[in-house]
Order: sequence, then C-alpha cells, then structure tokens
Amino acid sequence: MSGSIFQYIKGYLKIRVIGYSPERFLNACSHRGIYIWGITPVHGSYDMYVSVGGFRKLKPIIRKTGTKVIIVERIGLPFYIFRYKKRKMFFIGAVAALIMIYILSLFVWDIDINGNRKYTDEALLTYLKNQGVEHGMRLSQVDCSRIVKDIRKSYDDIIWVSASIEGCRLVVKIKENEDSNDVKNQEASVENTESPQNETGTDLVAACDGTITEMIVRKGIPCVSEGQQVVKGQILVSGAVPVVNDAGETIGFQMQDSEADIKAQTTIEYTDKCDSTYELKEYTGQRKEVLFLKAGPYLFTLGNRKNTFQNADEITYEKQFRIGDFFEVPLIWGSKVTTAYTSQRVSYSKNEIQLILSSEYGHYKESLEKKGVEIIENNVRIYTGAVQSEAKGTLTVISDIGKEQPADITNISEEPADGND
Repeated sequence: MSGSIFQYIKGYLKIRVIGYSPERFLNACSHRGIYIWGITPVHGSYDMYVSVGGFRKLKPIIRKTGTKVIIVERIGLPFYIFRYKKRKMFFIGAVAALIMIYILSLFVWDIDINGNRKYTDEALLTYLKNQGVEHGMRLSQVDCSRIVKDIRKSYDDIIWVSASIEGCRLVVKIKENEDSNDVKNQEASVENTESPQNETGTDLVAACDGTITEMIVRKGIPCVSEGQQVVKGQILVSGAVPVVNDAGETIGFQMQDSEADIKAQTTIEYTDKCDSTYELKEYTGQRKEVLFLKAGPYLFTLGNRKNTFQNADEITYEKQFRIGDFFEVPLIWGSKVTTAYTSQRVSYSKNEIQLILSSEYGHYKESLEKKGVEIIENNVRIYTGAVQSEAKGTLTVISDIGKEQPADITNISEEPADGND
C-alpha cells in the first residue's frame, strides 16, 4: 500500500496525468511545493499519488501545462467513511467494540499459577482471593511485590515466588522446597538422639492374629519369640525396661520407644463385587446442537436447551475469546451436543466376569506388594450370580505386624523377659 498511515487517515488520490509535457507538470508541482509520490509510467501517461490538499492546488498547473488529470482511485479513511455514511450503526458498533476492548483490558481476567506441586491451584487462588487478589480486579490495583511477600510469609515451604502482569493475566510462579520433609525428619532424629529418654515410652503390639516368622529388636524388651502364635493387641516388644538393684529385684522401669522389625504369618479376608449386567447403548443418529454464549454469570443460548430425548449423552464444547496471547476476554462461546440412544441390560459372560474381578484382584495384590506384604497362599474364589457376582476368600500372607501404643508397665511385669512361655 502506497503512502503512510497518516496519509491514509487524511486521505489521498491516485491520479493519471495525460498530455504532451508531463515533465512541465511535475516541475510545476515541485515549484509550488505539492508533494507527489509513486510515479509510474502507464501507456504514454503517468500514474501518481497526491494528497487531497495538493490535488486542490493543481487547477492552475493543469491550465498552464495543457495536461489532463484523471482521478483513478480515492484512497483513505475519509473516502471510506463517505462511501458507507449510511451505515451509521456499523461505525457506532465498531467504536463501541473498541471502547469495550479498551475497558476490558484494564482488568485481570486470568490468574495463572505455575510450579506448584504440594498446593493446588484452587487452594492458592482461594488464598489470593482472601488477600483481595481475584479475577476481575483492576490491573492498577495489583501489587506484585505485596503478593510475593504475602505468599512467602504464609507458606514456609515455598522458597521462591515471582508475580508479573502479562496483558490481562496475572502470572504467579513459585518454587517449593522439595526437601522440607527430609529436613523436618532429620531435625526430629536429632531431637530424639539428644533426648533418648521418654517419660511414657511405647510398646509394639500385634495389629492382628498370626504366627511370628521373623523378629529383629533394636530397642525395647522382646515379649515373644519366632514361631509363637500371637493375638491382636498382644504386646510384642515392651518399651518399659526394668531397672534392678544389686539383689536382682526390679525397683522401677526406664521408659523408651520400642523399635523392631516383626513379621508374622496371618490371614486376611478378601471380598470384591461387580454387577453381572451392564447397560448397552445403541445410538439412533438423532442429535441436537445448541450454541451458547457465557458472559460472566449470564448464559445466552441459541435454540431450545430442553432435552426432549428419553435417553441421551450430552457433550459440551467451549472456548474462551482471546485477543493475542495474553488478553482473554471474559466471554465463553461453545455448543452443547445431545445424542439420543436406546439402551438395554446385557449380561456379562462368565469369562468377562472372571476377567473383571481378576483385574481388580491384581490391583489389590499390587497394592499389598508395594506395602511389603508377601502373599504365600491364595484361597480366593469367584462366584457368579444373575444380578451380582463376587470374588471372596482368604489370603495367607507374611507382613509387618507391629503397631505402636503407649507402654503398659502392668503387663510387662508379668511377661517373661526372654519371650518364652
């Protein structure tokens, strides 16, 4: 496009100069200070561009040089407005849209949080809202330095925060201290080392019935031995260490936290159920699509939103208006597609039921193995029914059996120290 943006706003003309002395015409324009540009020869004549004000000064030059000037094209905003002067509502709407975009660009329409793992977006957005930072607030009211200080002050395990404005988005980037739990555990270990004595102490008791298969005691007094059968709640390792005098008499107890690796063979119950039938859908091909526009809390639809189908699936597609990469307009448009179907209950085959229940059992088995449980015998069976099927039975396993509880001095005084009956 010839000419600058300023010339387009003021308007200019493309003219064709025809005659025997176009050079005299150009020299005269230069002498009178009329700016002409884009001169192009066209079949014995010349095309060129001239401003509207310059064109009005050409009349005496045309008369003096004996040339003829034809307007080839009118270019610029004034001519565009004149051409569509009857379409007033179009220009009013365009101006109103520009004003609306400008007004919307003064607010925050998206808060983007990056780098968070421990804390969810919802939790951090709720915290920011309580601090007065939320969607729809004016950009001029956003104090990024205060946001950074507040987050660092309220969350000890967030070690780095940055907040910035990008268009109509508030971008908050954080970095969490991934070693915070390890540091706390190390501090707890140091505290335990510095103060090994505990006024109450803890015992290790049996979490369920079983037979002890392995027992390694690091702290405390063992009350049972390998191969011994125990019942739920029985003390396995006591945290009450007896203090004896020179005569071998117990004069008191020194309390400490018991520590031991105790495994036992035990039996656990397993039960899982599933429906013997399922719903089979057959789509009829009937569908209805409703367009909608959401502006904040308001919803505008094009068409009837009521679902007239007896059975139907609904899928909603939506997209937010965006100008560029950073300006998200608070308008969401989309469609809701409803597809009709007929359904009937169909029974699973025995193989399908076995596959479903076996798959669930496999997940359960994996979860036990991750906890260090060793399965040594499987007595689970699958039972099919017309309405519901189930897998039930018992599993013989070897697992950790010790469970902490406050030390009990009265019971330990009656137990043999070597753990024998």
